[in-house]
Amino acid sequence: MITTTPPRRAVLQVGFAAAPVAIVANACSENEKEQADEITPPEDLMREHGVLDRVLLIYDAAIRRLSANEDFDPAVISDSAKLVQDFIEDYHEKSEEDFLFPRFRKANQLVDLVTTLLEQHQAGRTVTRKILETAAQVHSEAAAKHNCIIAMQAFVTMYRPHAAREDTVLFPKLREIVSGHEFDSIGEEMEKREHQHFGEDGFEKAVSQVADLEKRVGLYDLAQFTPKT
Repeated sequence: MITTTPPRRAVLQVGFAAAPVAIVANACSENEKEQADEITPPEDLMREHGVLDRVLLIYDAAIRRLSANEDFDPAVISDSAKLVQDFIEDYHEKSEEDFLFPRFRKANQLVDLVTTLLEQHQAGRTVTRKILETAAQVHSEAAAKHNCIIAMQAFVTMYRPHAAREDTVLFPKLREIVSGHEFDSIGEEMEKREHQHFGEDGFEKAVSQVADLEKRVGLYDLAQFTPKT
């Protein structure tokens, strides 16, 4: 059987025809990667709750050690409360209040829950101010120490169920009450606010801050929390 080499022009034509297909395929692949890398509003809010959870662990340790008359750096308590004010209260909770709560009310969904969550945001800000007012005197004034412990206990007691209810009830429901376009728009607005409030990498900065606080009081090593069996 005699084989023939296709004319050069035919080869070029095939090559040119395949090129757009390759470009489109590559563009689709890049788009899919970008979509996979995007963090949805519920995911963003949930990971921010992780920062809150780590502050609650610091408060737990402060409560335990101060109650046992052990040493605990009061500056860590103050700095933790300031992180809560800046990252949780002034940013994270404001995002919930501006971008999520109104939409649930408009959809007449989980209205009672939203009302309670907002009341707890307001109560939490009052408690944080109390922690800041008393933290510096925990080693010098018995009353301040007592009041700081009570305030931290109140904060921990409220925010563990608060965050858990949002993670398991409120945030998963968001997709059901808004369109896909609006869902994406919420994410864009939240990202815009993060950049306005913190500049670039606001979440990463908060994680770095809380890690530094943990190191200052010996809580950073995760292995210490493993039960000894």
